[in-house]
Order: sequence, then C-alpha cells, then structure tokens
Amino acid sequence: MAKKIFPLITILLSLLLSSISLTLATDYPLSTKSRWIVNKSGHRVKLACVNWPSHLKPVVAEGLSSQQMDSISKKIKEMGFNCVRLTWPLELMINDTLAFNVTVKQSFERYGLDHELQGIYTHNPSIVNTPLINAVVYSLGRNDVMVILDNHKTVPGWCCSNDDPDAFFGDPKFNPDLWMLGLKKMATIFMDVNNVIGMSLRNELRGYNHTAKDWYMQRGAEAVHGSNPNVLVILSGLDFDADLTFLKDRPLNLSFKKKLVLELHWYAFTNGTGQWKSHNVNDFCSQIFTKEHRTGGFLLDQGFPLFLSEFGTDQRGGDFEGNRYMSCMLAWAAEKDIDWAVWALTGVYYFREGKRGIVEAYGMLDANWHHVHNHTYLQRLSVIQPPHKGPGIKHNHHKKIFHPLTGLCLVRKSPCYESELTLGPCTKDEPWSYSHGDRLEIKGGHKSCVEGETSVGRSVKLGKKCTKIKRISATKMHLSFKNNDGLLVCLDVDSDNNVVANHCKCLTGDISCEPASQWFKIF
Repeated sequence: MAKKIFPLITILLSLLLSSISLTLATDYPLSTKSRWIVNKSGHRVKLACVNWPSHLKPVVAEGLSSQQMDSISKKIKEMGFNCVRLTWPLELMINDTLAFNVTVKQSFERYGLDHELQGIYTHNPSIVNTPLINAVVYSLGRNDVMVILDNHKTVPGWCCSNDDPDAFFGDPKFNPDLWMLGLKKMATIFMDVNNVIGMSLRNELRGYNHTAKDWYMQRGAEAVHGSNPNVLVILSGLDFDADLTFLKDRPLNLSFKKKLVLELHWYAFTNGTGQWKSHNVNDFCSQIFTKEHRTGGFLLDQGFPLFLSEFGTDQRGGDFEGNRYMSCMLAWAAEKDIDWAVWALTGVYYFREGKRGIVEAYGMLDANWHHVHNHTYLQRLSVIQPPHKGPGIKHNHHKKIFHPLTGLCLVRKSPCYESELTLGPCTKDEPWSYSHGDRLEIKGGHKSCVEGETSVGRSVKLGKKCTKIKRISATKMHLSFKNNDGLLVCLDVDSDNNVVANHCKCLTGDISCEPASQWFKIF
C-alpha cells in the first residue's frame, strides 16, 4: 500500500510546484565551507530563522485559522527572518492514512475544532479539503523565505519530556527503521523545491535510556542525503539537544561532505530551573559561556556550522530568569555569529495538550497572528539577524559594541569626533576599534577615543585625552576606566539611552544585582 501511495504524494506536489513560481534566488542549493553555510557562489548565507510549529495533533501549520498563509509568510520576512524551521511529526510520512486519507477539514473535526475550522474556511479556503501536507512551504518560497524541515517527534502532539514514548531510538514509538523511511520520503518529496534548504533529522533526543552509543543520526544522515543530495543535513545531540560533547571523541564518518550541520538548543531552563536566580549573573553567565563551548561551541573550532535551532523566553516581561539569560545568550550569539532559529512564530495554538487556544508566551506574533508581540524583543534579535563575518562578507575591521539588553549599539550622538555617546541601531557603521593598548577609538579622518574626564552619572564623551578601557568582571562585558576623580567607573545606559559613567555594579557575589545595563559585547 505504501509503495502505491508514496508516488502519488510526489505527483501531487509536483503539480502544485508547476503552478508556483518561486522567487528565491537561483544560487542554491546551499552547502558548507568550514564553519559557514554558503551558497553556490561560495558566499555566506546566515540562517536567521523562526520556528513555525506544524507537529501538534491537527498536523497543520499553526495560525492558518487566523490569517492567510501568504500574510504570515510576508510578516516573517518583514520581521527580518530569512528562514523557517518547520516542524513535522514522523507519522505524517509513515502513516499512510494520516498522510493522504485525512484532510485538513477532517483533522480539525476530529478534535472538535469547529471555530478554528471556520477560520480556515475564512482565511485559507483552498486547503480545507487538501491532505495534511499543505502549501506553507510554497507560500514561504513565494516570499523568499528558506525552509528547514524539522522532524520534531513521531506521534503528533506537544513536545517534550523524558516520559514520551518517542524520546529516543528504540522507544515504543521510535523505530529507527521507520524513522529513516519517513526521512527518505520527506526528503524525496521536496527534492526540487529550492527554498527547502535543510532537514533537521530529529528534535531533542532524550529519555531515561538515551546514550551516545545508540545515537543513530549518522544512519539518518545517509538516508536523507541519498534521497535528496541538495539539502543540508542537520544533526541534533543528546539531553534535549543541549549536549554534543560526545562528538569530541567520535568522528563523524559520512559518505558525503559539505552538507553537515550540527544543532544545539539553549533556554534559561537548559541550565536547571532556578539557576539564573541563585547566582551572581556575571559569574553564572561566564560559566555558561564556558559550558556552551564545551557542549557544542567547540564544533565551530573543528570546522562545523553550529545551528542554535531553539532558544527564546517569555515575551510578556515577567520571566526573571529568562530576562537574565537572554542578555547573556545574545552576547554569545553575536560574538560567535552563529546560525539560529528562535522559538517560536506562534501567536496561539489550535489545540495543545488537550486545550484549545493556548497563547504562546514565547511567540513572535500576537494572538491574532497579525502584529509583532514584543517590538523590544524583536529589536534585540535584529543585531544577530545579518551576518557579520564569513566568506563573501565585506569585512572592514571595525568593531561593534553591542548592548544586549536593548539590542542597540554604541554610537556617536553627532558626526563629529568629539561627540557624546549614546545607543543607536547596530546597522550604523561606526568605525570603532579596540586596540591592544586598551583604547576604545573611533577611526577615520580624525581619531578620537573615550575620555576619562567624566564624573559619576555624567555623559561619556569622545575626545583626544584617551583613557584605558578595561574589560572586567567574569563575562568581560563591563567596560571600565578610571575617571578624573580616580574612581573606577563603567559604561552604563540611562533611561534615554545616553551612555554615562557609573559605579561598576554586580561584578561578583551579589545574586540580586542586575548588571545588564552595563553589559557591552565587543565583536
């Protein structure tokens, strides 16, 4: 039965493709060059993605009952994302009934989602009577958005816990052979779809029995590449995809080259609930920098691209730990210039964990799927959206001085070289340099640098009387100097985003102190 039905999938999607003119550039497929993802011309393509869930019980991309799919695709592009990590359950490929004999209408009716189905009729009537393999991939392509197909789990539903029956290879709902079969089918279906640039083979391996010995990802990688040699092959690690340490002593032996990417997840709770509350933030962030290098960052040094395929926090503002974590994570991501996918696009879910209409607190869009949920949060992400280095990227040797709390950078208030300093868009190309002599300088026709003749609470200025700027605290993100009163002060930001000199705070010890206004990452 499967052999008869599978070609029909390909035929159906080929007909769909023939009627769609993808507007993506023709410089595809993508490949890898050392730690970078590059296009056919060898120039870097940075993945700045958002996760679009499609793995829950209706098995339909979320939000289509609220807005037209093209409107959502356009909104993704408008927010500065160039890529979607589109999640899917394995049963969509290995359960022929689910894949082809269940329509969108029938799936919504099965769960009593009458209101949501009416929304589909209103906003996306063309998909009501189509199979669950819907057209969002092609909508994204029409809007120049790349797609990574992420096999999120086996059985449709929310993810993830150690108790899930599909947590790790060999679990009751995770047969490695069926997994590889499903991957092959999905890879084959999207063989000639240009904007499908990668496949993430499995989300968050975990469970009470998961071990590096039974990590079958290499077998899955061969299955995908053999079926579709165009796509990037993205492999996840252990412990909810927070640990790739075992690859230090386990070389990846694959039959193909220049297509392999490793992925990592990092949330505030990845490091244990309560940890960001119970430590001095500077000390703990520094420890996490070290940990992230040990558990995955080392792969960049070994010449592999690293894809931070899930991160994020509660955008409603009340997540104390998440807010601390986010400044630390953004500083790390900016310095490493890694590829990434934020969790999640979702405004509200059709049906999650037995409940209808659950709002996604981490979501980029509001409950109506129309407006940006939190503009400040999006601004903080904007600095890591464009590439800053890599093949084909113009490199002018200037530094950026990034303020993770705001998502802005250190800039001059006026074009002159003796200006006060403020925060502004990181897209502004200020010719900063941070020399070995510890001077923070603006270069150009005239050189000027940060002066030390600044009283506590007063604006920091550029001028000719340079002072030594030291990166202190465990994170090296406090920029300190001795002012004209002989006091050690740090760059800080006031309520109007002016850069001022203040007493250095939260350097160590105090767990209640908030240092983020004084954090600046030079990269």
